[in-house]
Order: sequence, then structure tokens, then C-alpha cells
Amino acid sequence: MRYLDQVYEVNVPIPDLDQERSALLQEWASNFHTRYQELYAYHQQAQEIRLVTLRVTVFGRLPRVALPEQPPNGSPALALQGRRHVYLGTWCDVPVYATDKLSPGSEIPGPALLEAPFTTIVVEAGDTARVDAYGGIELQVGLDLLAKDVVASAGLERPDPITLAVVEHRLGSIALEMAEVMLRTSMSQILNSSRDFSTAILDADCQLIAQGEGIPVHISALPPAGEAVRDYFGGEITEGDLFVLNDPYFGGSHLPDITIIAPIFYDDRLMFYAVNRAHHSDVGGATYGGYNPAASEIYHEGLRLPPLKLYDKGVPRQDLLHMLAVNVRHPENFLGDLNAQIGSVMIAARRMHTLLERYGTERLQRCVTEILAATERQVRQLIASWPDGVYRGETFIDDDGFDSTMVPIRATVTIQGDTMSVDLSESSPQVTGFINSSYANTRSLAHAAIMYMAPAEVPKNDGSMRPIRVIAPRGLIVNPNPPAPVCMSTNHCGEEIIEAIFKALAPAVPQVVSAGFSRRLRFAMSGRDPRTGRQFIWHFFHARGGGGASQGCDGWSNVGEINVAGGIRSPSVEITEERFPFFIEYYEFRPDSGGDGTWRGGLGATFSMIYEGDQVALLNTAGDGVVNPPYGLCGGQPGKPHIYRLLSQGQERVLRSKEVSVRVKPGDRIFCLSAGGGGFGDPQDRPPAQRAWDVQNGYCSSQE
Repeated sequence: MRYLDQVYEVNVPIPDLDQERSALLQEWASNFHTRYQELYAYHQQAQEIRLVTLRVTVFGRLPRVALPEQPPNGSPALALQGRRHVYLGTWCDVPVYATDKLSPGSEIPGPALLEAPFTTIVVEAGDTARVDAYGGIELQVGLDLLAKDVVASAGLERPDPITLAVVEHRLGSIALEMAEVMLRTSMSQILNSSRDFSTAILDADCQLIAQGEGIPVHISALPPAGEAVRDYFGGEITEGDLFVLNDPYFGGSHLPDITIIAPIFYDDRLMFYAVNRAHHSDVGGATYGGYNPAASEIYHEGLRLPPLKLYDKGVPRQDLLHMLAVNVRHPENFLGDLNAQIGSVMIAARRMHTLLERYGTERLQRCVTEILAATERQVRQLIASWPDGVYRGETFIDDDGFDSTMVPIRATVTIQGDTMSVDLSESSPQVTGFINSSYANTRSLAHAAIMYMAPAEVPKNDGSMRPIRVIAPRGLIVNPNPPAPVCMSTNHCGEEIIEAIFKALAPAVPQVVSAGFSRRLRFAMSGRDPRTGRQFIWHFFHARGGGGASQGCDGWSNVGEINVAGGIRSPSVEITEERFPFFIEYYEFRPDSGGDGTWRGGLGATFSMIYEGDQVALLNTAGDGVVNPPYGLCGGQPGKPHIYRLLSQGQERVLRSKEVSVRVKPGDRIFCLSAGGGGFGDPQDRPPAQRAWDVQNGYCSSQE
């Protein structure tokens, strides 16, 4: 069972089918709401429930499994593989045994390690591992020593590395569970299929300590959102409160990204914040879908929400929820998605309470402090390994939709020892159109650029931002004065900030940067679905462009602008056709779109769809990369730019990257050729075998 427009089901027991119909349906719905509440910390009483699948379970007796006893095969000494330095409360040197070579009846006293192909068993001091007659391992734990270790560890001023690793991964798993709740309970395709949302945990000082699998441009903009709530409400924040905001000038990124923040208390003390930022299908304003290329002020882009209290001491503010609902075009889905965000942060609060009960406030805070400090040390070591110097990079946005063209973004990156500054002061002044970027957004993008150059195992938390200074003076496109519009900034000038930083650092550290990724060119359509009679808003997330190549690797094909929107997925073609009045004719790689080089850029896509509505629909475009293609690096060639076309009643025209109110008639076709990624390195150095493979598999039309 599931709520309307969700794509994940919840298993619910079937009530007694012999009861009267209305009582049966009421009990069935009650069972669903109860189970939903248990799983996701909320339920939606007013939403339509859909029964998707009926399952039957058959119980029976299986034959008893007869395990063969293992013959003795020698002493433990024959299974000894060597010794290893490990941390078991203190650092110690322990023997390592191969479990498949241990004989039945063997006993291994701790400390020791038992290794098998798929697991490692830790035998601590005071424990004993014994091999039973069937080759299984029985671990006898010395409980007295275990209790003493827990007490001793709890009193340590500096947490041990095992506890730090456990706490760090537990925090990460909570943020990931938040994302899973969002995925399973949201209603709009932009969330439950394309995954345009992010989740995170902040500490009481609004430092980012853990994040889920989300959108790079969101993540480092979440601490400023927490700070905006803290600074505005101060001592009025109490247990059970929830806050909402989307205003880019109060810690938001752009208006469609609504942020829900839950303060987490323990023993009447504010300890953490759970944060969820999600892109809503509509937030009011002059155009459906949030993006308004005609906007010259933020007031044209939708409903502005500075920090507001959505729940007061655990009680929803129905007046505020009502105000939000009447200001959007699809209130049912809007409230469903908002509730999914609320459930996500409530689940995080539950899990954080469990973590606080396990470790206590002081010990957990020490762990968080050390996790951030360890990350800072890693990033400082990384920066210190790069050559000192002042490096400059420049890139251009096609236009702002008004009178500004070839809009420059310039980055001056200074590396000095283990610190780095990213100075964007020479970028364009703020412009009329919606490609301006608030400071929170700009800060997040600069952080994302550096983390793309760091090894994957470096945690993405506030510690990684400490060695980096971002300079973005007021009045520029990278930090505009209100009321400048900013809606497109999460992509443009977002992507260009990362491009300028990569271009700047390419001469110094070519091994850690990539060539240009496809820029974002999306469109949104609004119309009526003749199958249901319901109005729809659809965001185009298909035909993702190609990724830029890097030293040693061809670019990924059809991945889109993952440099700013890494977690976004292309939605299912079948689900799109089921939920919207479209027929998708084809969706394929675009041959020859990736830039040539020693390593080739990833391919863009070709896409064609037919609008099957019975009334005229409206389309707006919002993006870039029609004039400026993804750049090549170190001698690599640029990829091909975007080309989007509309075929209406035999007349074809090219769509501009920033248009509003394009009329799409029933039977019209929309064709999309998305950009390929830039190449890396001299094309003359590409191995002939790889060129032959490209031709054989249709990636390129010739080997020249």
C-alpha cells in the first residue's frame, strides 16, 4: 500500500475480510497509517491510499538440514597466517588465523583475529574462540573485562580510533536513512525518482558533521541555513520545534529548495540539528515549476520564506501550512513532499537520541570534535602537497536571459602552505536575470570544487572547509544584493564557479581536475492530463549530458551536471509515461558529442517525445550551454553544446536556453541533443585500440 503518487509501498497485514465493508476499509487504512507512522515518524491522514499488491504467504515444514561434522585437520599453529598491529583498546600485536584451516575443537585465546574470505572475527583479550564440530566459530566473551573496558573508554578525554570510526559511520548512516525516508515517502517525481534533495546533521554550532547521498550544491549551504534559524530565533528554540526556510538571502539556495530544520535536544540541551533540503515542483510565483527566465527580481520567482517556525513545541502550525498550500499550484503534492521532509528529520531525531543515550552528551561531543579535526588535518595535508602559487581561471555563461551575454566568472586560487583561498572578486557584477548566486550557494560550490579534488575517503564535513577561504564581495553575480533573482544559480552560475576553479588549478594539479561537464538545460511543462483530468507540472530530467574526461579516464556518458547536482537521477521512462501525457520515442547516446582527447569526454544523449495532451501546454526553459560547450583541458577538445528543438505542426524551431510560455500543442514533438563532456589531453595520444572501440560501439563515427 502507498499514498497517492508515491513509488514505494509499505507492507500491511490484511484485516478480517468477513467484517462489514466500511469497517474493513477503515481498519485496513488504520493499519496502513500505523505502520507508516512506525517506519517514517508521520502519516498523512487526508491523502488517498492505494492498494498496489496482495501477497499470500504459505507456511510449511522444511526438511531438517543435516550438517556434516568436520574431521580434525591439525593444530592452530597450522592456521597461523602471521601477526598484525591492531587497536583493541590499546595498540597491540596480535596473531592472525585462517578460519578454514582451524580444526574442530581448536581454542584461540584473545587477543587474536580470525579471518575468512567474507568476514573477520575479533577475539579480544579475555575472550576465547572455539571451533565446533561443524567448523563454526563459538565466541565466548569475557563480560567482566568488557564492562571494565566500557567504563574506561567512556572516561577517555580523547576518543579512541575505533569509537571515532563507529560514531562517524553511525552519523553517516542516520543522514542516509533520512534520505531513504525522503525517497520512499515523497510524492513528486523530482524527489522520488530524480532525488533532488539532500539530508544532513549539524552540531549545535551549525557545523556540518554528516551528510546523506545528496546534491553537492546543497550540502555546504546547509550550515548557513541552520545559522539563520539560530540567529533569528535564539533562545526561543525549544524541543519539538520545526523550522522552514527557502530564502536565498537567509541561508537558502533558491526558492524551490525548501529546507526543514529540526533542533535535537537531550536533557533539555540543544545538541544537534537535522536538516532536509528538497526541490519542490512548484513554489508559486509567475511561472510553474519555480524557474522564471523573465524574473528581474526575486519576488517574481515564488514564495519567499525567511526562517519560520513550522511546528511549535511539537504542534504543527496549521495556519502557516495553510498559507503555504494556497500559494502553490499543486497543494496536495506540495504538502505530501513537505511531510516527507518532516518525517525525514523526525527519524533523524529518533536515531540521534539513541546515539546520545549510548555515548552520553560529553563523549559524543568529543567524538564530533575529533572527527572534524581529523578531516581538517586530511585536507590541510592535501593542500600542502600541491605547489604554492597564485592560479587564475575564467569561464563564461551564455547569457542571463536579458541583455548580458558571455557573463564572466573568474577565480583566483591562492595556495600557501596548507591553506587555500578562492577569490571570485573579478567576476561579473550582478546581472538582471536569474543566474546570480547567493553567498551560501557560492560557498557551497567552492567547497564542492575542492572536495571533488580530494580522495573519496575524505569526509565531506565542516572540517574540510576550515583551511579554505572564499572571497565573494557584495554586488557581484557570486554574492548579489537583494532583491536580485537567483533561481538558476544552483546550476548557473553554479557550474561556472566550479569550472573557473578547475581551470585555475589545472596547470598546478592536472591529475585531480576534470574537463568540462555538460551544463544544465532543463525545461518544465504544465498542462492537463486527459487520462485523469488533473493538471500536471513536469520537470525534464532525461537526456543527461556527458561528463568531462580526466587524467587516465574517459568521461562518464549521460551523467549530467554532477559537478553541482551529483545525486540527481534520470527518471524512469516508463514511470514518466505512466504519470504524464507523454510518449517517449527514443532516448539514446549522442554519437560524436564527447570532446576528443587522450581521454574522451562522455557522450550526451538524444531524446524525442510527443505531447499527448488534449489542450495546449506551456513550456519554459532554464539553463545554459547552448553557446559555450563543455571545455577541454590540457589539449583536449570541447564537447558539443546543447541543441533543443520544438516541432509543432510541421514547423521546427530551436529553443533558447531561457524562455517562458512556449506553447506546446497536442501532437507536438520535443527533440533534445544534450552536450557531451570535454576531452582531456592531446587527441594524438589516444591509443588506436580505444579509438577502434569507440567506433565499434557507436560512440564515434570515425577513428579520425
